[in-house]
Amino acid sequence: MNNQAVTIAKDNDGNSIWQFLLHELKPRGKWLTPFNIISIPIMLLGLGLIFYRFIYGIGSITNLSQEIPWGLWIGFDVVTGVAFAGGAYVLTFMVYILKMDKYHSLVRVTVLNGFLAYVFYAGALLLDLGRPWNVINPIIGNSFGTSSVLFLVAWHFMLYMLAELIEFSPAIAEWLGARRARKILSGMTIGAVIFGITLSTLHQSGLGALFLMAKDKIHPLWYSEFIPILFLVSSIFAGLSMVIFEGSISSKVFSDQISEKHHKAERGIIQGLSMICAVAMFAYLFMQLLVFIHDKNWAYINTPMGYWFLLEMIGFVLIPMILFFYSYRNNNTLMIRIAAILTMLGIILNRLNVTVIGFRWDAPVHYVPSWMEITVTLAVIFTEIWIFRWVINRMPVLRESPAWVKEEK
Repeated sequence: MNNQAVTIAKDNDGNSIWQFLLHELKPRGKWLTPFNIISIPIMLLGLGLIFYRFIYGIGSITNLSQEIPWGLWIGFDVVTGVAFAGGAYVLTFMVYILKMDKYHSLVRVTVLNGFLAYVFYAGALLLDLGRPWNVINPIIGNSFGTSSVLFLVAWHFMLYMLAELIEFSPAIAEWLGARRARKILSGMTIGAVIFGITLSTLHQSGLGALFLMAKDKIHPLWYSEFIPILFLVSSIFAGLSMVIFEGSISSKVFSDQISEKHHKAERGIIQGLSMICAVAMFAYLFMQLLVFIHDKNWAYINTPMGYWFLLEMIGFVLIPMILFFYSYRNNNTLMIRIAAILTMLGIILNRLNVTVIGFRWDAPVHYVPSWMEITVTLAVIFTEIWIFRWVINRMPVLRESPAWVKEEK
């Protein structure tokens, strides 16, 4: 495949390039797999619902209203999804800035996951806008102004997607056999990484800052002026937990693409990530405790929402933190994976508590997402997984780069 790509890249006949791309678009492997059987009908139904939404309006398939304008598509698809994509900026910082080469094999797949997450969650954002064409307003500052948090988040999103595309572009050049382009793009990587890390830390906290203006609408146990910092810190262990979870699946599904060397290093990599998660979760839990004491929220503990808050803090922060510490000391990879899953569930719970469950919690009529909103969300996730799988099977993401890359170094 790599030799074919090199030949095509050198060929001046444009038809050869198109033939190569058409060949790459053809499906590979078995079609009748459990994942395909489940995902294809959901994606087709989701596509139909999306068309229906754009024809008849957002109210035709959602339970949103003027009082509850942000629902599942913002709370889960955007706010939660961006937290899970945080592994990209954390790993690139570790590898390119701190020179922790031990984790280099994870960079491409993590950046790919982060890039796809941002592209699809930006699409989910368009679905959530009553008038999608007005998405240009926060970008140009119209009606909001350039001092708006939404203006900053919009630009952070766009520029960070560009930075991640540049970070991943050497893999695309290797796939196409474009040696000169690969050399140029590789030279841009470190600049894109620094730019991307800066943008990511800003918009991770910026998403939290969007909720600062909703003080009277969010339950006091989840509202704080420190939401931006809490969002930023939690994105560290959210992103790395996703890396552990996704890496565990990829090592089995794409085992034929991973070298023996990387297979052997997997245990040590997961163990190192578990310690980073544990430290970040300790810092997060400590900050949550300080906020709780500072805001004098004791009165809310002995209430249903208080019990829900304790479930989040103890069940999905404290317990997985202890599991991460324990499994690191005992080199127990199974326990690390369990802790990663609990952490991911905790992040989902936290973001939904801020954006959906704890938002207008005292309203007489509570927002509950419709089955159509849930279907569209599942369709978006499955489509992202399909594209992720397509890229992994064709580009040097998990497997080694072509021989000519090593020759040029």
